[in-house]
Amino acid sequence: MTTWHWVRHGPTHQKAFTGWRDVDADLSDTGAVERLAAHLPEDALVVSSDLTRSVNTASAVQRDRTRLPHDPALREFHFGVWDGVHFSTVAEWHPDLSRAYWETPGDPTPPGGESWNTSAARVAMAVRRIEATHPGRDIIAVAHFGVILTQVQAVLGLSATDVLAHKIDPLSVTTLNRATGQAEVINHCP
Repeated sequence: MTTWHWVRHGPTHQKAFTGWRDVDADLSDTGAVERLAAHLPEDALVVSSDLTRSVNTASAVQRDRTRLPHDPALREFHFGVWDGVHFSTVAEWHPDLSRAYWETPGDPTPPGGESWNTSAARVAMAVRRIEATHPGRDIIAVAHFGVILTQVQAVLGLSATDVLAHKIDPLSVTTLNRATGQAEVINHCP
């Protein structure tokens, strides 16, 4: 039985859509990083998306844990032309589409990007692949807000609209076990 410990990367301080655009995480709160590392299981494997903010966060919590190769399938949602653009500007550019993207997530797709459903399918394939390669292990996956939400959705059987109400803070842990249907979100490590 594989247990996933989804860690959201450190804060980026971005005030715009931040998907596949590669920005670094602020890991200057070393106390928070240490508490997070200490909270995670010592014998777990560590994997991250291939974006710098996740890679560097994973390195900060790795300790003596075995590191798997960075996985591009664990990247944040691809926001296409919206990436790097402030939310209000996107709403001006595409008022109906931007509203539908958040209010009825699923198939609405940013220009040049991917929909919620496409992103969720990409992440689900990566999760199944990693579970098949490392059955029964604890996996620490350092990833992104949207990625983690797709997994909360899958484990709890929620709609995309309902799962968007979940809070996933930077440097938080969301522990999920699909076999048991259990989910625990810890937004601030002890």
